[in-house]
Formats: sequence, C-alpha cells, structure tokens
Amino acid sequence: MINITGRHAQPNRLYQRVAEELANAIRQGEYPAGSRLPAERKLAERFEISRPTVREAIIALEIAGIVEVRGGSGVYVCEEADSAGNTTDLDIGPFDILEARILFEGEAAELAARQITDEEIAELREALEAMVQENDAEPICEQADENFHKLIARATKNDAVVAVCDLLWQMRNESPISARIHEKVRQSGSRPRIEEHRNVLDALARRDPAGARAAMRNHLTAVIQQLLDATEATAIEDARKSVEKDRSRFSLIDRAKALT
Repeated sequence: MINITGRHAQPNRLYQRVAEELANAIRQGEYPAGSRLPAERKLAERFEISRPTVREAIIALEIAGIVEVRGGSGVYVCEEADSAGNTTDLDIGPFDILEARILFEGEAAELAARQITDEEIAELREALEAMVQENDAEPICEQADENFHKLIARATKNDAVVAVCDLLWQMRNESPISARIHEKVRQSGSRPRIEEHRNVLDALARRDPAGARAAMRNHLTAVIQQLLDATEATAIEDARKSVEKDRSRFSLIDRAKALT
C-alpha cells in the first residue's frame, strides 16, 4: 500500500483509512476550510464504521493539523488543511487497545485470584493508595494505575500473560493517537477510577476468580465510556439543542392550555 506521502507502508488501520478518506475529501473541496464536518453519526453511517472508530479518525486528523475539535461545537476544517501532515503513522488506537485489555486483563485477574499471595495483595493496596494520591496531584501521571494492573499480571505467575499486559500498556503509552485521547480525558477532569480498582482488589483478596474477572472487565468497559465521553465534540451542543427543543414543545403545550 502507498500512503499519502508516497512511501510504502504497512496496511493502514481502520481509523487511519477513514482519516485518509476524510483528508482527501477535505483537500478535494468537499469540506472547505472553516466548515464543520458532518455529525459523528453521519460519518459512522457514511463509512459503515463504529462511532469509536470515527472518534479515532477525527483525533488523527486533529494531530495532523487538518481539523480542529471545538468542545461543545463540533469539528472544523483548519485553514492550513491542504499543507497539513499525514495521518498514517499513528499506530493502534485506544479503543482497540482497551478491547484487548478487557480480554487479556479480565482473564489475568481471574488467574491471579487463584495464585495471588498475601504479599502481592499488600502491594496492590499500596498501589491503590498511591493512585489516590496521584489523583490529587497536578499534572497527573497515572504511574500508580499502570503499576496496579501490572502487579495483577505478575500475580498470575505466567510470563506470557505478563508480556502481553506489558505490551498493551506500552502501546497505550507510546501510540500518539492513544496518548492524545488520554490527554483529552485528563483535560476533561477525569482521573483513574478508584472505586472500580478497589472492587478488583477486593475480589482478589477474597480469592474470587469470577468476581475478579468481572470487576476488571467492568472497570475497563467503564474506561471505554470515559474515553467516549471525553472525546464527544458535540455532546454539549446536542444537549443544548435538546433542551431548547423541549422548552419550545412545553411552551406550545402551555399556550394551548391557556387557550382552553
């Protein structure tokens, strides 16, 4: 495959292909500089993809300097879009990584519950306390969060599980698009979710494999929603329009009642 810079590259990931198609549409004048891109739902329908993939494509375009995401307003084409960079070298997106983490870390938690020692439980408690302290600090580094998850992987006593979990965290930390979306989460005020981590720890302390697996999967599923909320460019605007529509409807009802 040839990317838009003309160099040979590995086959693009889905969000990258969508980002390239949108970039080409912008450069061909379908979306002029300063215009607003269609709503996320419309783009998902156009490309027959999920809304998380649309989010990743939009963030890729933002990193490349092709669009600007304005919270509460939408996604707008930059004036310099024609001379902006490419979208093909941004690695795996955060939603793919989180889906993989749900699969692997859920099973890792179940296995850890069968193997974990009292000393390892104590280490997890220390990591959780460090997470609480990190959440109160600025800027937040999330090192305790990563340590908590890696401690669980090590508690499985399985080197392959440890290697896979380490790799997933490495991808999370090093992928530019993943880093950008997690930055948006932090900017929105979100922090590592203490209660969900505590639920995982409690299940491990009870040596409850099914409970540990469920708690880990619930936690990482909630993180996906956290990322979706933080990257929703039009959520505030949509909510405002909904409120205005309701006000208008109820105003008409009140007027009708007054006439009867």
